[in-house]
Amino acid sequence: MITKKFIEQAPKSDLHVHLDGSLRVPTLIEIARKDNISLPSFTPEGLYETVFKDNYESLEEYLAGFQYTVQAMQTPENLERIAYEFARDNQNEGVRYVEVRFAPQLHMNSRMDLEGVMVSVNKGMERAAREFNNSPTVLDGQEPRFVYGIIACALRSFGRMSEYYNVFLDAHPFSKPKRNFGLASYELVQGVVEVRDRLGIPIVGFDLAGPEHGFPADDHWKAFHFAQKNFLHKTVHAGEAYGPESIFQAITDLYAERLGHGYYLFDTARITTPEIIDKEKYVQDLSRYIADKRITIEVCLTSNLQTNPAIKDMGHHQFRKMKEARLSTTFCTDNRLMSKTTVTREIGLAVDNFAISPKELKDHIIYGFKRCFFPGAYTEKRQYVRTIIDYYEMLEREHGFA
Repeated sequence: MITKKFIEQAPKSDLHVHLDGSLRVPTLIEIARKDNISLPSFTPEGLYETVFKDNYESLEEYLAGFQYTVQAMQTPENLERIAYEFARDNQNEGVRYVEVRFAPQLHMNSRMDLEGVMVSVNKGMERAAREFNNSPTVLDGQEPRFVYGIIACALRSFGRMSEYYNVFLDAHPFSKPKRNFGLASYELVQGVVEVRDRLGIPIVGFDLAGPEHGFPADDHWKAFHFAQKNFLHKTVHAGEAYGPESIFQAITDLYAERLGHGYYLFDTARITTPEIIDKEKYVQDLSRYIADKRITIEVCLTSNLQTNPAIKDMGHHQFRKMKEARLSTTFCTDNRLMSKTTVTREIGLAVDNFAISPKELKDHIIYGFKRCFFPGAYTEKRQYVRTIIDYYEMLEREHGFA
């Protein structure tokens, strides 16, 4: 039997987690007071009641909390602190590899350019990693070290959401919105590649987030083509609130190596392209291709239920079909604050609802490490994953799973 204690002790990864959705509430309150940010409440209890809820009525209500967290992430000091605390929170629950993602253009302003944003986040993550990896249990090899990567998110669409976007839109008054969206993505990817190469910051991936319907992936093809040519990994939010065609676009137009959510992969009712006559075959071919190429789906169980109340309960989650199709999947939090969750909790939900055996659990957890965008050479990644597997198998023996 897989126990809660085993899940807590197991080395875990999180490949899909947003920094601006994972703040500590006391930190948000403290920064808000310091920087004169208006909040609905200045107590944790009040914020949990009004903003960061257990359940949400819609995706819009779920996203409302970001207006407050992003405001708190507009200075280098705040970004570094939030990143540091984020890393420590992950370490404290047994996460040994994390890829933190965020949209840098939401934080760029007159005080902080792209380099400043990336350096500040990296400082926090690096300090937390250094502290953890210098602990006695890691130094003497009793447990694996903590490793992290950074993923920069472009947005499928945007308005006057930040100081940077305001300036950007003012500078392109005659461009159609779709062109502006793609141009901002292209500008971002060029910048993160330059910062990665010049400063050695572990920027390991490029992502596309935001509403899928009406904002197709191919608007951002040029940016992802640049990422492809500059050896920057690609993951794309797809199939979160739209159908299989969005996933197809992510793979074919944007070279996606992983998929964020992928929830509606099997939903033929959401296929809208008239030329697709045999919808069942389309989905079968698409899911088979994903399986063959080992394109990993970043599964976010709690987040999906909260942003799509129609799912109703965990037993109806499409992870069941992903499991039956033997797709490569890994459990992620999406937003630790908005969803009030941890990787430990997400794995526990999967075990409780989908009859996962100890061997299947091992596969899912190790997939997270094998399919990560590791910030180092392939040989280094293999050695690191080996230490994770050895540590995991030691815990299996201790808990009687061997």
